[in-house]
Amino acid sequence: MATNRTAEVTWHGDLMSGSGRVDSVTSGAIGALDVDWHARSEDGAAKTSPEELIAAAHAACFSMALSNGLGQAGHAPEEMKTSATVTFQPGEGITKIALAVAGKVPGMDDGAFQEAAKTAKENCPVSKALASVPEISLSARLES
Repeated sequence: MATNRTAEVTWHGDLMSGSGRVDSVTSGAIGALDVDWHARSEDGAAKTSPEELIAAAHAACFSMALSNGLGQAGHAPEEMKTSATVTFQPGEGITKIALAVAGKVPGMDDGAFQEAAKTAKENCPVSKALASVPEISLSARLES
């Protein structure tokens, strides 16, 4: 069964001096998030950006895919902490995504964890949607 998710955004003005707001999402879990050009191109803008939202989506999707793969292999994770860093280059777009995960997975060796992380990176739906990004890297660390 297909699932649709919707986000609604209102934008006012041109790109450089305008601003917008993520008004709502299907679940109601987020909303009223301000966004503007400066949030994309400068640090410390105190507003979100499309790239920051993509980073959150990618980290969450990757974590879910890895958790599923580990569970199916009989090694349900105790905990995983994932970050996704999205690099935006004005004039070029998104040029890189760096995924990093640290996982506590009882009874699993590092080689198997590395392979599971690689498989999750290649197969999570957000990774597939972002396949045109020139570089998506992965750092995976198994913790005891």
